[in-house]
Amino acid sequence: MQLKLEAPWEEVKEKLKEINYDLTDEDLVYQPGQAEPLLERLAKKMKKTPVEVKGWIESVSYNKGKAS
Repeated sequence: MQLKLEAPWEEVKEKLKEINYDLTDEDLVYQPGQAEPLLERLAKKMKKTPVEVKGWIESVSYNKGKAS
């Protein structure tokens, strides 16, 4: 599974932390092309599926952090 980001990961990561205060830098460790570990980790923490988490991250990226 690949993430399709419209903004740089560092920018997206900060927006995700603003939206979900429970997320830490450790939760949001991501290497391009290595989306699976990130999605699995966040899915477990957020009690969602990896597909739901992927959609959420991509919508935040696409909207440049605007509420989606």
